[in-house]
Amino acid sequence: MAERPYIVGNWKMNGTRAMLSEARAIDRAAQRYMKAEVAVAPPYTLIHAVHREAEQIGIGAQDCHAGEDGAHTGDISASMVADAGAKFVILGHSERRADHRETNKQINAKIESALEAGLRIILCCGETLKTRDEGDAVDFVLKQLKASLPKIEDAAERLTVAYEPVWAIGTGKTATPKDIEEMHKAIRGLLDETYGEETSAQVRILYGGSVKPDNAKEILSLPEVGGALVGGASLSAESFLGIVVAASETEEA
Repeated sequence: MAERPYIVGNWKMNGTRAMLSEARAIDRAAQRYMKAEVAVAPPYTLIHAVHREAEQIGIGAQDCHAGEDGAHTGDISASMVADAGAKFVILGHSERRADHRETNKQINAKIESALEAGLRIILCCGETLKTRDEGDAVDFVLKQLKASLPKIEDAAERLTVAYEPVWAIGTGKTATPKDIEEMHKAIRGLLDETYGEETSAQVRILYGGSVKPDNAKEILSLPEVGGALVGGASLSAESFLGIVVAASETEEA
């Protein structure tokens, strides 16, 4: 598995400047727990403000447009979020796929634009409960990834994959350790096939889906789980740092 555990908070459509105190608390704590790499993706309106406050944590965006500029009212390009201080961008999240009907082709175009802007990528994938119940979860996720993975040179060096079963996001449910291990192993196999084993080893595979302090250590101890993409639990420094501590303890074990 590559590098330190990567713990990323996705604030989604939450947060005003009052949330800067939580960001500061997360940043101070991250300086004490260096065995984990910590990052947050606030809403666009807070990227620059959090970037100015942070000394240790990485700052990212939750999405970007595939175009560089132009008549796209309400959209923000990769170069714009980079200019605001973002170092990475989350792409392909299930909420974007569902709410905005984003296709794998569109996500791939966004990835290429983000890479050109110098950003790191967190590429999300995951299946619905219906797909899992039908026994097609692994095939579905691998097809989703194959159509979205960047093929440009050196892309793997700035790529992270996040497996988020759609049915577990914000529901309080988590996939079983067996299900997580099976999916992460399959994703690793696809990455090896796409980039070669040596290059693939640089790509961390995160788990996301109701990760909390009380289940983080078990999840992060599983083979091929290189970190967590955290939603609701990242809005509170206390709960988010419980996950960071679990990641640090896992690294020590």
